[in-house]
Amino acid sequence: MKKLLILGAGSAGTMVANRMIRMLTREDWQITVVDPDPVHYYQPGFLFMPFGIYNEKDVFQPRRKYIPAGVQYIQEKVEIIEPDHNRVRLESGSLLDYDFLVIATGANIHPEETPGLAEDEWGKSIHTFYSFEGASALAKKFDAWQGGRLVVNVVENPIKCPVAPLEFLMLADAFFTQRGIRDRVELVYATPLPGAFTKPIASKMLGDMLESRRITVEPEFMIERVEPEAKKIVSYDEREVEYDLLVSIPLNMGAAVVGKSGLGDELNYSPVNKHTFLSEKFDNIFILGDASNAPASKAGSVAHYAIDLWGENFIRYTQGKELEEKFDGHANCFVESGYGKCILIDFNYDQEPLPGTYPVPGLGPFSLLKETRINHIGKMTFRWMYWNILMRGRGLPLPPTMQMAGKHKPA
Repeated sequence: MKKLLILGAGSAGTMVANRMIRMLTREDWQITVVDPDPVHYYQPGFLFMPFGIYNEKDVFQPRRKYIPAGVQYIQEKVEIIEPDHNRVRLESGSLLDYDFLVIATGANIHPEETPGLAEDEWGKSIHTFYSFEGASALAKKFDAWQGGRLVVNVVENPIKCPVAPLEFLMLADAFFTQRGIRDRVELVYATPLPGAFTKPIASKMLGDMLESRRITVEPEFMIERVEPEAKKIVSYDEREVEYDLLVSIPLNMGAAVVGKSGLGDELNYSPVNKHTFLSEKFDNIFILGDASNAPASKAGSVAHYAIDLWGENFIRYTQGKELEEKFDGHANCFVESGYGKCILIDFNYDQEPLPGTYPVPGLGPFSLLKETRINHIGKMTFRWMYWNILMRGRGLPLPPTMQMAGKHKPA
């Protein structure tokens, strides 16, 4: 019997387990999932918690609820991966051998990596919404906050959900306007990017939206340190940005065990073929979701589309056939803009977001690079789809690769 071992039971790992239990014959394969955390978080929901749109109960479920029957689930920490021996050592000392390994250990924030960030003011005048605990604490902070200079800072890219800081700022604009204190709140975005986003057309549109909402962008701000007593962040070129309230997107890194096992880069992301997700070092290891160094967005849509293509590709591979380089980096992201509206962007490794309609050319119902109410409804519906369709391993009737039909380049 062949053994498929999956490390991580987040979005990618859970989708793989649910797909593979259907695609592999149970008589020939044993599937095991390892993850130490009993809770599965709907991470896109963290964005909404500080503004009272979601509460804590809206964003988590027990992991076991989504591990399918027939898959062994081990709730334990991985001590080290030993790829030369095709085995994994658990914290208890137990050894798990494998024929094929899927690393889906995700990415997490590391505020301790930035001097001054995770010190006495963490959770007081410095917050984050990139964790469940951080989003909960920020919600409590906003309940009592009466205004001042709110600075959102991205420490370094890549980060999970690259558009989330922009969404946070636009939701903050709407939130404080509705509370009647927007004139007492100054919003600033300090980003290492040269503009609001990485792609020129989308960056121009999103930058204009921030400007229209009186949100200041401090571009190419590479933070070197936080001075919490002085309430300012300082860049490597010694620019200073003062704040009353700092909302940080700390350094994102892959799981420490990936680096410890010699499978990661300097940020513990594992190098892969960006079209197949096969490890560059070992021919029986795949890295899916946020754990890889593929230059795609670290977003749920990318994991979903990648796994749509990966499943059949993996079956071919186990039959001795060559992997097909199918995945093109396809991502689509709903960018919440506040006031019950949202923008949708659709792009891949080579093609930047363009205006148009999605998913049906000329019909939509969603509009690309346009702020609409229908897009917002799509964004808010996604949580139900996440729990009931994607985490159950079911596919959506959407092409996993990017389609140019229905899109056009602006003049």
